[in-house]
Amino acid sequence: MTITAGIDVGTGAVKAALMRVEGDRTEWLSRTTMRIRQRDPIQLARTCFDHVLEDAQLAEKDLDYIATTGEGESVPFHTGHFYSMTTHARGAIYLEPSARAVLDAGALHGRAISMDERGKVLKYRMTSQCASGSGQFLENIGRYLGIAQDEIGTLSCQADKPEVVSSICAVLAETDVINMVSRGISTANILKGIHLSMAGRLTKLLKSIGGTGGVVLVTGGLALDAGLIAALQEDIAGMKDLKTVVRGHADSAYAGALGAALWGAYRFEKLRARGEIHRAA
Repeated sequence: MTITAGIDVGTGAVKAALMRVEGDRTEWLSRTTMRIRQRDPIQLARTCFDHVLEDAQLAEKDLDYIATTGEGESVPFHTGHFYSMTTHARGAIYLEPSARAVLDAGALHGRAISMDERGKVLKYRMTSQCASGSGQFLENIGRYLGIAQDEIGTLSCQADKPEVVSSICAVLAETDVINMVSRGISTANILKGIHLSMAGRLTKLLKSIGGTGGVVLVTGGLALDAGLIAALQEDIAGMKDLKTVVRGHADSAYAGALGAALWGAYRFEKLRARGEIHRAA
């Protein structure tokens, strides 16, 4: 039996997951997420870690491996670090075993990852454009429109005539939104237009890695945005060369932390098998 923690330090939030792995059996012991909001992300990683330990009624000495991902390489108490594309791929396979690609919609970037049934990354591509395709941009627009972040997806799904934001520059895109408001475009149609614009960029990434079929799991901070999921499904439905099925998951935001914990368990067992490490007493 191996007990591991995964800590994903993102640009908008820190996520932590605690796992017990025994052969092919895995058990999710605890998980938490905390928005950074101008706090020190490394200190927040400690807070998240302490929270999952307390929730699982465990002590740090009970853990075999503490894995970080994202921007978590500077976390002082970590055992090892994994690249975020590998952790999101592994976490996606755990959450949705039929998934063969990931669309990670994060606070600052979007990226597409294709993987095999074991979670091994095959191809990877990230947006190179300005931040208008990101969660942070969407949050800023919601704030300007006076909409809470958890209301954005629901309102977007109510649109009847979306106004697409064409600019790839966040500053110009925000100007477009201001103009839309002055023209009387409804909030729902503005949000749906933004979602369709974001979806278009993400599906292009998906095509660039050859993700033209099978199940695609959306991960990251926007994974629970029903408006973005609907826009992705709509965009893909209009493309003859894309036969993918886009899905979200209630725990998609934890994919990176979850994948880090699982890769940590794998690495620990490999090291132990070679006699290079021993389980903590």
